[in-house]
Amino acid sequence: MKVFVYAGTGHISGLVIKKLLDLGHEVYAGTRKPEEGKKSNGLHWVFADATQPNKGLEILEKVERAFFLSPPGYTDQYSVLNPWFEKAKSVKLKKTVLMSAMGVDFAPPEAPFRKLELSLENSGLSYTILRPNWFMQNFQTYWISSILKDKKIYFPAGDAKTSFIHADDIASSVVSVLLDDSFNGKGLTLTGKEAITHGEVADKISKHTGLKIGYEDISPETFKSGLLEAGLPEDYASFMVFIAGALKEGHASPILNTVKEITGKEPISFDQYAEENKKVWLN
Repeated sequence: MKVFVYAGTGHISGLVIKKLLDLGHEVYAGTRKPEEGKKSNGLHWVFADATQPNKGLEILEKVERAFFLSPPGYTDQYSVLNPWFEKAKSVKLKKTVLMSAMGVDFAPPEAPFRKLELSLENSGLSYTILRPNWFMQNFQTYWISSILKDKKIYFPAGDAKTSFIHADDIASSVVSVLLDDSFNGKGLTLTGKEAITHGEVADKISKHTGLKIGYEDISPETFKSGLLEAGLPEDYASFMVFIAGALKEGHASPILNTVKEITGKEPISFDQYAEENKKVWLN
């Protein structure tokens, strides 16, 4: 099968690409610098850039199925991705998969991410929407600097629990719904197998690394200041504060069986994640 994967150099898309190639499918991976893409049998790098959403769309004429997600840092997901959905309609794409985020289905219809979901739902295309919870991998990317520097996780979560999900479970779910039409027309929320607090996250990382990692519940204002200092745009920093607030209110705590229903396997536990990635916190 020929499949297009948007934002091909990102973490989730990269895992999706690898899994599709391992299954013998041909992948067209979108990136703003296709000439720099890593060469692999069955993999073709093509132009796709969130800042130029109307360019590169013609690649959908060559494929049967496609996976989309909004790149980090963009709050107007509708403007970034809806031109692709319009093109998908015109070429009658066999299957379109969108990754949004847990809770987007409860957002008002004018919110960009929900507006994008509704556009796909009403497009007439065969589709599946996946809404994952917060990633385990955030602790080795977004929050890594404070762990390495201060041995602290700074986040405005209070004692709220979160059913963190492993990126590999998300990618496996993406590949399953891309290739299996029994999930057509559904919006599915993806969670891990357990709900834990950020304090418990710190304890688990401490256990697996031998370090003493702590958690500090910071104010939303402090959280936003840190995001801005890290170079995030104002609107995206505000968006992060908003979804962190939803987490603190308990909206990220539900545990669902969706990953197993989609992939046939149990989600990866946080302990397994921490053990397999402990070297990143020992630098």
